[in-house]
Amino acid sequence: MSSLSRRKFLLTAGATAVGTAILHGCTSGGNAPQTPASPSTNASPAAGGEAPEVTKAKLGFIALTDAAPLIVAKEKGLFAKYGMTEVEVLKQASWPVTRDNLELGSGGGGIDGAHILTPMPYLMSLGTITKTKKPLPMYILARLNTQGQGISVANVYKELKVALDSKPLKEAFAKAKAGGKELKVAMTFPGGTHDLWMRYWLAAGGIVPGKDVSVIPVPPPQMVANMKVGNMESFCVGEPWNAQLVNQKLGYSALITGQLWKNHPEKAFGMRKDWVDQNPKAAQALLKAVLEAQQWCDDPANKEEMVKIISDRQYLKVPPKDILGRLQGKVDFGDGRTIDDPDLAMKFWRDNASYPYKSHDLWFLTEDIRWGYLPASTDTKKIIDEVNREDLWKQAAQAIGVPVEQIPTSSSRGVETFFDGVKFDPENPKAYLDSLKIKTIKA
Repeated sequence: MSSLSRRKFLLTAGATAVGTAILHGCTSGGNAPQTPASPSTNASPAAGGEAPEVTKAKLGFIALTDAAPLIVAKEKGLFAKYGMTEVEVLKQASWPVTRDNLELGSGGGGIDGAHILTPMPYLMSLGTITKTKKPLPMYILARLNTQGQGISVANVYKELKVALDSKPLKEAFAKAKAGGKELKVAMTFPGGTHDLWMRYWLAAGGIVPGKDVSVIPVPPPQMVANMKVGNMESFCVGEPWNAQLVNQKLGYSALITGQLWKNHPEKAFGMRKDWVDQNPKAAQALLKAVLEAQQWCDDPANKEEMVKIISDRQYLKVPPKDILGRLQGKVDFGDGRTIDDPDLAMKFWRDNASYPYKSHDLWFLTEDIRWGYLPASTDTKKIIDEVNREDLWKQAAQAIGVPVEQIPTSSSRGVETFFDGVKFDPENPKAYLDSLKIKTIKA
């Protein structure tokens, strides 16, 4: 990790994507929680002529708890179980580095797929964030998790008791700005999930992102160090970095994102389209391993072992105590508040966490339109149908014996409701956009 200057952020680069109308389906509460199954490691990968075309693949990850399914699939032998005996799971320094290495592909010294922010495969497929500005077709094969992120605030604002309501920061920011202070809040990649959580939260409290406060990108592992030297007022990032901030008494968490939007989608398992199309059996092998790893990760009996695996030096390189608590739903916000609610914790498999609902991709693209990352004219249906491969997810799920009642029958989870009462109906994203007072939409 490069060293930090007290006055200078180590920033990331980024951009945008798109989405559209989708089949109406079951609501977020319409599916009973599934019981994760422990993966078996003695199946024959070649059974039924399913031997993969290749045995190697390079997959990237960022040092975040929600990268666990890829790490566990590697460490527990699940990739090898399906014949992918030479899979490398490689740490990436930032989301822009992930993007750059996906552009290169393994043939060019990069990677074939990754643990990735859900909007990024869309932004890459549209060519809005690639270095060449040319489309790099990508697929989303699975959602890796739901929930489990956080928005944290500097200790200087602790007396304001900022939580789900960001309004108390509006006046504080105005006073600080009037006094000549440059105000910044951080996220991990422009147009990515953390950017959208941060912007939604600020706007819900009447704070205009980009006007009342600058929104800047910082790599996840550098969030805490930047907060320590006073470079930001707040940040949104995945775990374990919010927990580490609290454990080091450098700030506090205003909220965890399950409170912002219950069971919200987060990271995805994305791969280059050309790799999947050229190696369909290998892609299925990878996907089966990832789905089994998600089941394993969601079993409470495996949490401590999972934390031991991912906290290792080659992966997250943080103390296990910074990971385990919030993974179990035990949250010390750092301001006197605590909760113990496993239903608000990161989910890898329960409640259809792994299924890549197209309606969720549509929300991300609609928000990217809201904030001017994508033009309002974007054909969201077209790009979602090209990128989202829920069909491959279903194929893999059936192959590993997922019960039929745990396989969604609709591309939509239905109407979603946010903490402030705002609703997103995937049948009418324009109505959602029109209802939002704070936005930056470009024609």
